[in-house]
Amino acid sequence: MNNQQIFNFAKQYIPGGVNSPVRSFNSVGGAPFFTTRAADCFLWDSDDNQYIDYVCSWGANIVGHAHPDVVAKVSVALGRGFSFGTPTELEVEFARKITELLPSIEKFRLVSSGTEAVMSAIRLARGYTNKKYIIKFNGCYHGHSDSLLIKAGSGLQTLGNPSSDGIPDEAVKHTLVLEYNDVAELKHAFEIYSEQIACVIIEPFAGNMNLVRPSTLFMQTIRELCTKFGTVLIFDEVMTGFRVDLGCAQKLLGIVPDVTTLGKVIGGGMPLAGFGGKREIMDCLAPLGGVYQAGTLSGNPIAVTAGLANLELIQQPNFYNNLSNTAELLTTGLTSIAKNHGFEFCADYVGGMFGIYFCANVPQSFDEVKLANVELFKQFFHLMLEGGVFLAPSMFEAGFICAKHDLVAIEKTLTAANKAFAKLSRG
Repeated sequence: MNNQQIFNFAKQYIPGGVNSPVRSFNSVGGAPFFTTRAADCFLWDSDDNQYIDYVCSWGANIVGHAHPDVVAKVSVALGRGFSFGTPTELEVEFARKITELLPSIEKFRLVSSGTEAVMSAIRLARGYTNKKYIIKFNGCYHGHSDSLLIKAGSGLQTLGNPSSDGIPDEAVKHTLVLEYNDVAELKHAFEIYSEQIACVIIEPFAGNMNLVRPSTLFMQTIRELCTKFGTVLIFDEVMTGFRVDLGCAQKLLGIVPDVTTLGKVIGGGMPLAGFGGKREIMDCLAPLGGVYQAGTLSGNPIAVTAGLANLELIQQPNFYNNLSNTAELLTTGLTSIAKNHGFEFCADYVGGMFGIYFCANVPQSFDEVKLANVELFKQFFHLMLEGGVFLAPSMFEAGFICAKHDLVAIEKTLTAANKAFAKLSRG
């Protein structure tokens, strides 16, 4: 069956025909393609079209698809069994490796998804502090647990509303949603709720409202307020962890969080995530403490083997320099082409993560991202797809570079972009 036939068939058995909403192409229109195989920086669909992939399994595949070193090690692990329900030495080695690479993490626990990692970190922060309020930021996504799927209210003393059906108001009544990069609002929130805030959770470089950088003052203020009031600072590095730097976003920003959540890159495409931080906080987890968390498949040997193989590869000399150089070539190239065609367009990157925006200046908040021209983005997405380039199918998602995006791939991408900008309708 071709892509359209598979999609029609899928909708009979899977809600919306997909197992994660953004895959449906609802944000850009049209039907999604169905991938049959992948290698290096390429995907092939059911119609045998080849695409240069800038989604990279939403950032997970930083070394490229089906890297031979990873495949070889996973193949050996498969012969030893898929899941045991007992501890393994692999898990210990993985946790040790994470603590070596990230000094802010003294102990680390593995789970199977980013949502699970964040949900557990929130519970841990509440258990450690014996406080109930949490602060998150508008446009940051931290998985689909109830207390984090919330839209901003009209003010600090006005409760936000659940952003999904099925979540009662009571589930989000202790979640405060603030504007990203708004220092004054952050200080005001601590003035009102100072003794009741268990944690502040943030994407240190936002990637789920497209790529948005935090200001230095914003990040410093968060750290200072959390320290002053005994609030746990959680860096959600599920996306940025080992994606922007070997020391993650916390190294680039010079901010030490109390707890960090990781996912995506640490599993290299396998379902693997985790959370870790200060020893005194992590020791509140069962079986040592009273904060319960468990998972049948947590730390399963196949995912951990893939994760260890990926962590070894990203420590190669110049890995992140090469990744950043490639991202710079792509983003500067796209910006130059757009300018030549007379469009308002800008781009930004951090390590192997990038953002493109149909507006004059790089946005500093979710509200600014929403001012970008969504109709031009939709056109551009489909024209690039026709040209053999797969970008994230939403204006509100960051893009990703992998180690296999070479000069040839970038040149082909920019050639496709030149043709796409030439065809864009100014409407």
